[in-house]
Amino acid sequence: MRAVLIESFGGPDQLYIGEWPKPHPGIHEILVRVEATALNRADILQREGKYPPPEGESTVLGLEMAGVVESVGQGVAKWKPGDAVCGLLGGGGYAEYAVIHEDLALPVPEGLTAIEAAGIPEVFLTAFQALRWLAGLQSGEWLLVHAGASGVGTAAIQLARTMGAHTIVTASSGKHTLCKELGAVYAIDYREQDFEEAVLEYTHGKGVDVAVDFIGGPYFQQNLNVLALEGRLVMLAFLGGVHAGQLNLGPILRKRLQVTGSTLRARSLDYKIRLSQGLYRYAWPLFAEGKLRPIVDTVFDWKDVAKAHRYMEDNRNQGKVILKVG
Repeated sequence: MRAVLIESFGGPDQLYIGEWPKPHPGIHEILVRVEATALNRADILQREGKYPPPEGESTVLGLEMAGVVESVGQGVAKWKPGDAVCGLLGGGGYAEYAVIHEDLALPVPEGLTAIEAAGIPEVFLTAFQALRWLAGLQSGEWLLVHAGASGVGTAAIQLARTMGAHTIVTASSGKHTLCKELGAVYAIDYREQDFEEAVLEYTHGKGVDVAVDFIGGPYFQQNLNVLALEGRLVMLAFLGGVHAGQLNLGPILRKRLQVTGSTLRARSLDYKIRLSQGLYRYAWPLFAEGKLRPIVDTVFDWKDVAKAHRYMEDNRNQGKVILKVG
């Protein structure tokens, strides 16, 4: 089969389409003919040699896909050839075929195309994990989402709205309209505004109950400062670096804060299955009703994968960048 391969670790020009062994479904696995996959920041890091896949996972890029079941492995009872599915992968999405455990595969939501469905698994699972499983976001609470127009950001805004929470986002000014359309009540231009001052002013000094952060070190102190009493900070990435400089940790004790870090790719199969099934039960009826939707910014043919990576690296996207495979 064909797959997007890496000539050597480095920039987008190191990506090319070449031949790769076609995977075979094992026990309780299905083989999917991939129609579309989506870009994630992890793909860029892996391309640069900074984020190797977990042991046993495909070294091909791609953490999610949508397509059609080609064949099923021994013991599979849920799926049959021809079924339209999407799902979370440990790797291997940038390819003509991918294997996935039958319990990780999810039906393409009613009314959505493979292109749209490819933009669901990674970001909605990450956002659902952060808001519901890790932070325990409740109706009426206030949420701060950094990088509000990112894939995870757009998923988090929508999920929070369905959970009855009020969302504040940080994003560049050109992306505020989308964030508000999805349900954000207030958008902060992080390039022009101090988000700590803006959040505290908007909430009349109370702060937010939950903050979801991808930036890391440069935002850590301010995140502590904007959290309300018994607030929860969920850290999902360190795009700004891992060092926070001189810190005042007093707010953690004074306000009884919780700080949680999490990744999804290295989680156990059982965890991913439970999370996937939890999202399915919660979100699929909402997708069918139009209350949730994947936000697709741009679709690239996979022959233009280098161009797609540059597009994401330039922070031009609002929502997901999709690769059409084949």
